[in-house]
Amino acid sequence: TYLCVLWNSGCLGIAYYDTADSTIYFLPDTPDCDNLKLLQRVVNEINPRSIITSAKQDENMAQFLGGLVSSDHKEQETPETVLLPSVDFGLEISKQRILSGNFSFMPESLTCTEKILFLSSIIPFDCPLMVRALGGLFKFLNRRRVNVELEDNSVSVPILGFKKFVLTDLVSIDQDTYSVLQIFKSEIHPSVYKMASGLKEGLSLFGILNRCRSKGGEKLLRLWLMRPTQDLEELNSRLDVIQFFLLPQNLEMALTLHGLLSHIKNVPLILRRMLFSHPKVSDWRFLNKTAYSALGLRDTCRSLPQSIRLFRDIAQEFSDDLHHIACLINKVVDLESSIAENRFTVRPNIDPDIDEKKRKLMGLPSFLTEVARKELETLDSRIPSCCVLYIPLIGFLLSIPRLPTMIDPSDFEIVGLDFMFLSEEKLHYRSARTKELDSILGDLHCEIRDGETILMHQLQCQVLSRGAVLNRVIDLASRLDVLLALAGAARDYGYSRPQYSPKILGVRIQDGRHPLMELCSRTFVPNSTQSGEEGGRIKVITGPNSSGKSIYLKQIGLITFMALVGSFVPAGKAEVGAVDAIFTRIHSRESVSLGLSTFMIDLNQQVAKAVNSATERSLVLIDEFGKGTNTVDGLALLASVLRHWVSQGSSCPQIFVATNFLSLIQLQLLPPGSLVQYLTMETCEDGNELIFFYQVREGVANASHASHTAAQAGLPVKLITRGVEVSELIRNGKPIKPDKGLLKENQMENCQALVDKFLKLDLEDPKLDLSIFMSQQVLPTASSIL
Repeated sequence: TYLCVLWNSGCLGIAYYDTADSTIYFLPDTPDCDNLKLLQRVVNEINPRSIITSAKQDENMAQFLGGLVSSDHKEQETPETVLLPSVDFGLEISKQRILSGNFSFMPESLTCTEKILFLSSIIPFDCPLMVRALGGLFKFLNRRRVNVELEDNSVSVPILGFKKFVLTDLVSIDQDTYSVLQIFKSEIHPSVYKMASGLKEGLSLFGILNRCRSKGGEKLLRLWLMRPTQDLEELNSRLDVIQFFLLPQNLEMALTLHGLLSHIKNVPLILRRMLFSHPKVSDWRFLNKTAYSALGLRDTCRSLPQSIRLFRDIAQEFSDDLHHIACLINKVVDLESSIAENRFTVRPNIDPDIDEKKRKLMGLPSFLTEVARKELETLDSRIPSCCVLYIPLIGFLLSIPRLPTMIDPSDFEIVGLDFMFLSEEKLHYRSARTKELDSILGDLHCEIRDGETILMHQLQCQVLSRGAVLNRVIDLASRLDVLLALAGAARDYGYSRPQYSPKILGVRIQDGRHPLMELCSRTFVPNSTQSGEEGGRIKVITGPNSSGKSIYLKQIGLITFMALVGSFVPAGKAEVGAVDAIFTRIHSRESVSLGLSTFMIDLNQQVAKAVNSATERSLVLIDEFGKGTNTVDGLALLASVLRHWVSQGSSCPQIFVATNFLSLIQLQLLPPGSLVQYLTMETCEDGNELIFFYQVREGVANASHASHTAAQAGLPVKLITRGVEVSELIRNGKPIKPDKGLLKENQMENCQALVDKFLKLDLEDPKLDLSIFMSQQVLPTASSIL
């Protein structure tokens, strides 16, 4: 196995070639923490022979690769590290390498455009790091000629397919699903001062769950949402903590922990600055607060049940090194003085030499006044006054005002004094006394700073030697922060604990709610969901427009997703079976930049992924697929996709399809059987008014009630009436006649007369001039026809 990896701005792009099946596996751009835990899991799982990466890499990647070489691999061989020039990982050149490849699995005689469309249904080209990793992998394979070393140069490295790589216990979710379920949603900041670069979180799942008090907690919550997992032990450990803090008697404890967590700062960034000896003054204050707050967290967690692993870890791993760090900073650093002077300063009684020099520096003003008085006695009587200054890096100088007679530089010369410079009409000199002061007192200011810098370096070394404890503090405190945030959301919104049943398939939700929609509406009608072996794996949902079909689909996806993150869910009760992926086709993505039609994106980027990748453990949500093309063709495609899944039998995914294609049921395009179940959104007609109950029940809708939706949208009654009339004619197979009320006077007669003129034309007559015919016969009558 040959692994190519790129790491940039907190994200990983991974691709690897497996010689066993000649297949390239790729991992779309995925966030990872600075210690590259995710990459370590990938390396442990696939055990690569070589790791290919860019020669231009940051410190984190260099340390990771160095750790692989230095670690003692007893069970597996240490992988070879191959560094390629960064130019080999260029985005455009990587795309060209992929698109120029001759792959045996591709249909023959494809045009360039068709080849792009075909590959874009398999490879997510919107993941730049992953595309660059693929390009680097192609370069390496062609250079090493893997598996074809002994073949002629005309024989290329065999590539029999591209597949998405998912770690064993992670749930696969693509970017479209994150978008349509509104798990994240960035908006331009409303402040005019932040419009250029500032983004804020809009109405999203992350937005309502994010109550974290620390930056580390906010970052970890985002990471958890990006990595839903099937690891039941991990999920239940998260839920145990949330359930503990939801108990009424633990509310005050949660508030106490929240207060302590607000003082946990970005320690990894502070340690990085210390490593390069560039700490800010504020870093020492933040580090001090972090250490004391961590000790407070430790003491609080020691009073909590040790049966919960997180509390036990905090109580045990927050060692006395934290107390040592806090005491050192408090003892050595003068925080108030450091902030006032904007530099590192030490407290008194730390270094006697520094204390002595500071005392001399503090007593200088009165001492220098006395020296200046003595100097004035020896100067020319024309000089009215003088003073002795101390300037860091220069030393002690005698300063006298410039006399009117001192015009040229030669006039500045005074016997017994060495002229230095002129500044602000003041002449500065060195005298015998100032030279003596330099030799006795020295450059006090710089010597004090040098001494304090040495102490700062020693203190930094003490802190960095305990960096592992501080990093562990951030890991555990961030985890506690996230779980407290999830507990707060569960308490405020009335969420319940989900149950996991890995031996069953599908989801069972009782009184489920959409976590975002319920915050935006006065009343929200809960709906239950039953999917699996006994409830039918394919749910076909029909109902009028605006009856809640799309909300119902998203509700199922969000509740399942939240359960796979380890959060409580908006439902009376929820049981989640084995889920390995969530696929959606709900909203069409923006298509201008992609150069693809909306329907092509629906097929190529969304439905094709579900058809090619979904397993019996996957959840597939499809809303109004097929509406982007001809009605008959769209209906046929929808029916063929569903029949494909029906034909899989026990391997069929868990599918929820919302559609307005009532002909799908009326024409019986799906085979009968227990796999398919028909649901509808309940409504009631009260005269001309349509009442929505937003309640799911078994059955099939009898009409789409598009006219009712059109009336709500404000279309004129005249147009709606005509639309209903045409719809009835089409439904009954009758010809559609023009609306005489929309025709101009004698319009039909004029049209018929023009057609007769065209029919009388003899196109073989050489004397016929069509331009004259158009200008004299056709154009004059156009105004009466159009």
